[in-house]
Amino acid sequence: MIDLTVAEAAKVLQAELLGTGDQGALLTDLTIDSRNVPANALFVALPGERVNGHDYVEAAWSAGAAAAVTDRPVTTAAEPGLTLVVPDPLAAMGTLTRHLVDRATGRGMRVVGITGSQGKTSTKDLLAQLLERSAPTVAPRGNLNNEIGVPLTVSRIEPDTRFLVAEMGARGIGHIAYLCRLTPPEVGVVLNIGHAHLGEFGSQAAIAQTKGELVEALPTDGIAVLNADDPLVWAMRSRTAAATLGFSILDRPAADRAVWASDLQSRPDGCYQFVLRAELPHRPAVQLPIRLQLAGRHQVANAVAAAAAALALGLDAAEVAAGLNEAELRSRWRMETHLRNDQLLVVNDAYNANPDSMKAALETAAELGRARRVRHPHTRTWAVLGDMLELGESSATEHAAIGSQVAALGFDRLVAVGQFADEMAAGACAAGLDPAAVHAYKDKTGVSDVVREEAQATDTILVKASRGLALETVAEEILRDSDRSDLNRQPTDDSEDSA
Repeated sequence: MIDLTVAEAAKVLQAELLGTGDQGALLTDLTIDSRNVPANALFVALPGERVNGHDYVEAAWSAGAAAAVTDRPVTTAAEPGLTLVVPDPLAAMGTLTRHLVDRATGRGMRVVGITGSQGKTSTKDLLAQLLERSAPTVAPRGNLNNEIGVPLTVSRIEPDTRFLVAEMGARGIGHIAYLCRLTPPEVGVVLNIGHAHLGEFGSQAAIAQTKGELVEALPTDGIAVLNADDPLVWAMRSRTAAATLGFSILDRPAADRAVWASDLQSRPDGCYQFVLRAELPHRPAVQLPIRLQLAGRHQVANAVAAAAAALALGLDAAEVAAGLNEAELRSRWRMETHLRNDQLLVVNDAYNANPDSMKAALETAAELGRARRVRHPHTRTWAVLGDMLELGESSATEHAAIGSQVAALGFDRLVAVGQFADEMAAGACAAGLDPAAVHAYKDKTGVSDVVREEAQATDTILVKASRGLALETVAEEILRDSDRSDLNRQPTDDSEDSA
């Protein structure tokens, strides 16, 4: 954290400072988890659905917290530690976040905001790896993309930080505007407008209205990096006075994009190679070969978006290309590929799901299955799919459509899990998949056992669902008791998600 004492934090928050302790102690971090309290951290007591942080303030002090932010004085058996009493601890997190960002930008730090219906976390991870090659960079761990996660990320800023990547999710109108007030962006990246969280937003138009709050927050000398392949995103040009820079993976007129991918080719490992092209004012035209280490065609769009943002910040094109060629997975359960010793391949993409990301994962797994069948003619491709949550009235229709796509893409087996498993199974059967190859379960109990019993060596198995179903455990159980090769580096991430 940028140098800030307990007393200074109290002044910033206009808090009542109570208790005993060293008011001149330098704060090192911001935390909401009393089980993970770095020495001299500031613990923020937030109320939750199941627990209240105020019940853990004493534990946080015992673990080494320099002070706690609360909405009331804390009564303890022993002498209470330093307490910053405020009306709303969550709002206080936001106030402190803006203070830290203002201090850092005053020292030259630049802020990039990223939003979209899918791909935010992967794009954020890619962009962070590009920027780190140039200067110290802070980006979210996992997908800390809401009013709690963004402050936790900002608390990691150091005096030498030159880039802050802020992933911005939303559950409703105004959420991204609020995050932009905490971390005012110089560059804003909008990836796409999909069908995620339709149950909360009601329509794609409402989603677009919310995502566009990012471009509206840009200063006149900022840059909006917009997906020229998505009409709802590209229309956001009218919502900002900032310059716009389009990115694309399609063959579009030059006026519609400045950074794009051409000559896309898939490889047997499911990863793509392409030519990164860019035509930017006052800079030489760029044509550089890229070989991604991340599986899936959808990663090409994420990579081009990250490249466009990096170029907008002035990074050298050759260095950007080198970074894309070396970039790895950083967030868990996103197209992780694990190979068992019997050559059974598990693709763990169980972090989250919506109709668009589900289709992208299915296309990637189908490609992998076809490629592996060249070497292993008897290999089969499985889809182990759970519910896509928060789709509202369209839930049954969307799940049936996914089942239909499973059949259309040539999958050999479907295991559907959750409230809409029957709809997904019915969609697959109606589209031609043999009913004997389709299983439907109301929950994940026993799913891994069925797959382990029926799967054959060299099969390819995709596991994907919304976060609430936690199907990553099914992927792990399929791999249990078997030597395996982790084809992608597997980081740690168990954070929550927003749209």
